[in-house]
This record gives sequence, structure tokens and C-alpha cells, in this order.
Amino acid sequence: MGLSDKTITLTTAQAIIRYLASQYIEIDGKKIRVCGGGFGIFGHGNVTCLGEALHDYKDVLPLYRGQNEQGMGFAAAAYAKAHLRNRFMFCTASAGPGTANLLTSAALAHANRLPMLMLCGDTFLTRLPDPVLQQLEHFGDPTFGLNDAFKAVSRYWDRITHPAQVLNSLPAALNTMLDPVDCGPAFLGLPQDVQGWTYDYPVAFFDERVHRIRRQAADVSEIAEAAEILKSAKRPMIIAGGGVQYSGAVAELTAFAEVHAIPVVETIAGRANFLNDHVLNIGPLGVTGSNSANTIAEQADVILAVGTRLQDFTTGSWTAFAKEAHIIGVNVGRHDAAKHMSRTIVGDAKLALLALGRAVYGYSAPKVWTEFAKNERFKWSGFVTENTRLDNGPSSYAQAIGIVNELCDPRDRVVAAAGGLPAEVTANWKTRDIGTVDVEFGFSCMGYEIAGGWGARIAQSEIDPDNDTIVFTGDGSYLLMNSDIYSSVLTDKKLIILVLDNGGFAVINKLQKNTGNESFNNLIADTPTAIRQMRVDFEAHARSLGAVAETVEMSGLAAAFKRAKASDSTYVICAQVDPFEGWTQEGHTWWEVGTPHITENPKVRAAHADQESTRSRQRKGV
Repeated sequence: MGLSDKTITLTTAQAIIRYLASQYIEIDGKKIRVCGGGFGIFGHGNVTCLGEALHDYKDVLPLYRGQNEQGMGFAAAAYAKAHLRNRFMFCTASAGPGTANLLTSAALAHANRLPMLMLCGDTFLTRLPDPVLQQLEHFGDPTFGLNDAFKAVSRYWDRITHPAQVLNSLPAALNTMLDPVDCGPAFLGLPQDVQGWTYDYPVAFFDERVHRIRRQAADVSEIAEAAEILKSAKRPMIIAGGGVQYSGAVAELTAFAEVHAIPVVETIAGRANFLNDHVLNIGPLGVTGSNSANTIAEQADVILAVGTRLQDFTTGSWTAFAKEAHIIGVNVGRHDAAKHMSRTIVGDAKLALLALGRAVYGYSAPKVWTEFAKNERFKWSGFVTENTRLDNGPSSYAQAIGIVNELCDPRDRVVAAAGGLPAEVTANWKTRDIGTVDVEFGFSCMGYEIAGGWGARIAQSEIDPDNDTIVFTGDGSYLLMNSDIYSSVLTDKKLIILVLDNGGFAVINKLQKNTGNESFNNLIADTPTAIRQMRVDFEAHARSLGAVAETVEMSGLAAAFKRAKASDSTYVICAQVDPFEGWTQEGHTWWEVGTPHITENPKVRAAHADQESTRSRQRKGV
């Protein structure tokens, strides 16, 4: 009998876990399992079969018990992001509401192009016991169920209807998650009966395999065309997106900018591509950006957009750039490279920058342009220094960011997501080391902060175990999802969490007021049905989850943060900030929001007219 003829009898669930345990990836010359383990909450749909399989591999595929499936998905996404998409975690949930809770986190991973494997219970394939507990019945289509909802938020979706299907479906899911273009969440529906069915699998299927991330070289004609455009530029600018880090192209981008004296601006996902004090770092771009970056963006004649999907917060809803500016899209994905009629360089950022550098050898941006950009950044740096200064006004997000920024270790990882904090962190944070900022704004998802911080900390314990994960969250996001404080305590993955309480959804209240509307249903104080007005005792709540916690005034935040750094345990610092004053007012581009075209309210009518007055600057594209 040949090697390929040897078989082993396993259940479907056992085969899935055995295969995952045998898959490795090479990172910087070192071999490590590509799956770092998983997050799981067991129920009747996954405990008896998949749970049995996972138990036998608990030492090599550690299973972290979550408190909420949505939080597990956020943690898995943050883990993958910290590992620059080279590693992933799986999430397993029971059939029904457990799996449904993963929908939001799958959407977050899809929007951010992050790998995550979902192994979710499904209804019985035989249908003999139907309808079963928690099953959704569609009278005209018995094959249609809850798990089909994941088709919209998955890069790869399949339902395992026979054990042999694992031989094709599981490698396809893995290859999708590791593909630079198709990277994103993969979903496998596992019917409860099929999980326990057996099949004689080829032993070779479980042989150790080492994966490597594909690097696609750009087409030489695209490089040549882009080079001609760039060499004609009088006011060139580089946009550095999150794809720069995923490609491992930070050094190449830096060298390219330095050799050709081209100013660089960063997207939200691309924050921490450049150190704060690099002379060509002109600041963050867009709606949550800087005066410096937005000023040069308005005047740039050629824009080299590297590793960015050009989200509206980056482009100012396409008002940030001159209409006549040429955009060169450098991206491994054609979809992103070609946005807004960009001239494309479809390929890996590292290889593309090296090839483009050779093609524009001898070119340098005019000195007057580069010095202009540097001077704009100098002025912005002065603004940030004042904006983050303690006692420059009512207590603010910016003040808290400035205090933490000053005291943290350069390799500490900062996590933020929805609400006002992403804008404030993006505008005010001074990057002290490469790749240390995770502002989740691809999906801008409330609740990511603490759960994502937990996932990031798990990854950090594998990469930078001596450094901290620092989470900035508002009171709204905290109330939405806080249970992974308990997870971090249980798993001894220390977090430093700053809960900045402004009494509700203050940033949306700001948008509401800025568009002429009255404060309504965002701040607790302006919620008509909030009859009993009270503030949450976040300190007491965090303590009940096992964290060390304290409440301070902004003047006491520095001392509290030092105590948190010295602690071995998850540490929650609570402080109140003003919901009306203290917002960063500078650095914003226009942002398109829907406003009423007809209203009896004169303030809303005036705000609508003001909003529409800027539309003339909007680039039209596809």
C-alpha cells in the first residue's frame, strides 16, 4: 500500500481540527502554526462533536472561552490584525442565536479584510428531528436557514453536507484567508449530525504543510505608465494605507519617500506606518485628519495611494483632492487599485514600490513643495501639542490621549473603534513605534474596543509579551460590550482600559447639533424616556468583573496610568469628559451625510444648504 492509499477514520469534526493543527506558516524564517487557536462558546450545536475534537488538541490549539460570540469575533479580528494577517483564530458557536451573534463581527472582519474562521453549528442534514431547538423554518425552502445570512459577510462560505467535503472545503477556506486579495472571514456551517459522521480520510491530508503569503509582482506596463505620470509631478503626495503594513512594506515606502522627497500622509488604517517625528510624515488625512495632510492633499497633482481602499473618511467623501489630480492606485486587489479612475498598479506593495522606484530613478519632488509640506506639518504639531495639553479647557478625549501618549511604552498597542475616539486618536496620537495603532474604522463598530483589545493582547503575548494593550473606549461602547474585561482576567491577558464617560453618544449628538437638529436620544440627559437620570458607576462594574479599577479627574489621570502600567492585572481607569467642549475642531475635511431636503426647521434648512454648498468640490468617479 502506498502512502497516498493510507487512510484514517475520523469524524468530520475531528478531521477539521486535526487539519488545522497541521497547518503552519513561515514568518521571518520561523515556522509557526497559522491557526493560533480559537474562541468558543459551546451549545447543543457544537459541544458534543466539535467540542470532543477540540479537547484532544487543547494544548496546540488553545480554546479561549468567550462571554459573547460577537466579542469572540472581534477578538479574532484584532488578533489577525496584530499578526498582520499572517495568523488567524477560529470562532465556534452553537446553532441558532449563538451563531447569529457572530454576524456583526463577521461583517467587521469582512470590511477590514481580516481572516477569521467560523465553525458554526447548523441544523440536522437528515431533517429527521425537525424542527429542532432554535431552528428557523422557511416553509418554501427547508435548506434555507440562519447560516445563509453569513453569505453577505464572508469571503468564503460553505455548508459541510458530507464528511468527504472537508477535503476540498477546508483548504479552500484556509487559502482564502491567506490570500492577500480575497483575505477575509471564512464560514463553515456544520450540521449537528454531519459533525459526528465518519469518513476514511487520506493520512496525507493531515501532513504538516507550511504556507507562505503570496507576493504578486505588478505588470511592467502598469509600472511604466505610473512612472511617467509620477515623473511629471510638481506636487506629488503618497497616501499610506493599512495595506503597507500587511505587505511588510514600511521600510520600502519610507525609502521610496526619502529618495524622491515625497510627502507622506496616513489613512486611519495606515496610522503607525511612519513615526511621528519623521520629516516626511505630514499627518493623518481626511475627515478625522490634520490640517497639514488635508492642505497638501488639496494641492497635490499626483497622488500615489498605497494599500488603501480609499474610504470616505480618507477622501473627505472625495472632496479632499483637486479634481484634476492624477491618482495612482497601488494595491494587491484590483478592486481597490482602480477606484475613482485611478491608474492602477495591481500587485504587492513591497514589490511595486521597489519596481516603481527603479522606474522613476533620478526623480525628486521640487524642494519648494516638500518644504511647504514640512512647514504645514510643523504647524499641525504645534496645534496637537496645545490641543492635548492638560487644563487647556474642559476635560476632553484629546487631553486623555496626550497624557497616555506621553507615558506609554513605544511598543504598547493602542486600540479604539467607534464614537468620537477614533477621530481623536487619529488626529492627536503621536506614533512612537511602527504598527502600534489599531483604530478600527473599516466598520467603525461599537463594542470592538474591549473585545478587540483582548484579542490583540493574546497576539501581543506571542509577539511583545512585555508591552501593554491600551484600550480607549467611551461609555456608550462600554455599555454595549464589556464582558471581555472578565475574559482578560480569566485568561491573564492584562488590558489597560480608559473609560471616558461623556454621558451618552456624544459624537452623534455633535453631528445631530451640527446639522441643525435638537439634541435628542443621544445624550442620556436629552433622552425623553430616560426618566430617572443617573450616571453609571463604571469603576464598580469593572471591579465586579475582576479588574482593578479607579475613577479619577483628568488631573489625576497620569498618576492612575502609571499605577495601571505597574499592575499585573487588567486595570480600568474611569474619567468624565465634557460632551460639548474639547472636541478637536481642526483638521476636518467635508463629509457627506444625508440631510433633509425639506423641513420646517430653519436651522436644519440652513445646515442642509451649508452641507450642499461644498458638494461642488466632490470628484466624480467610479
